[in-house]
Amino acid sequence: MPCIRHQGQPERRPMTQRKLRPRTRIQREKTEQILAAALDVFAASGFAGGSINTIAKAAGVSTPNLLYYFKSKEEIRRELLERTLQLWMAPLSLLNPNGDPIDEICAYISRKLEISKNFPKESKLFAYEMLSGLEESRKQIFEALKVLYYAKIAVIEDWMKSGQINAVSPQHLIFSIWATTQHYSDFDTQIEELWPESSDARYASAEKFLTEMYRRLLTPR
Repeated sequence: MPCIRHQGQPERRPMTQRKLRPRTRIQREKTEQILAAALDVFAASGFAGGSINTIAKAAGVSTPNLLYYFKSKEEIRRELLERTLQLWMAPLSLLNPNGDPIDEICAYISRKLEISKNFPKESKLFAYEMLSGLEESRKQIFEALKVLYYAKIAVIEDWMKSGQINAVSPQHLIFSIWATTQHYSDFDTQIEELWPESSDARYASAEKFLTEMYRRLLTPR
């Protein structure tokens, strides 16, 4: 799995534990190999369903070799979550306060659908973690998201105050965009069974439907 990165995404901070370790090309490749295997395991079974041994086997490395790169399963989990959250935040970070408000929100919807389509395993991993409650690492995981979220809520509120879009709850607006766009990835098995179109066709149709729906909701009357 290549380093998860999206246009406009903030630079990811490497985990402190690995900053002091040598980072040769081979070591970087091995790190990505382990993370790709862990993502497959966690996306299929959740964090509790995967063990260090299972991840090592999926990565094609020995358990001692894996533990050279990551001290524990928890460290792998945190790295994947940090990467996934940066990926998840990138589309929202591109919301431009100086652009046309409705165009900006519709572009955000399109970017979120693109993430759902292109990174389904990361989306499922994030959904598993949200369902778990993240009791031990909630503050660390959400600190950066909160800063971005509140900044963009303020932008949307300014658009509403200036009459550029209809006055609706900015919180529910953001939450509903997250729910509708991520559904196509998190519940892909259900959607594929009920609507056996190609993935490209479903996402194109979803983008058209959602952007039209939000345009109608937000266009001033």
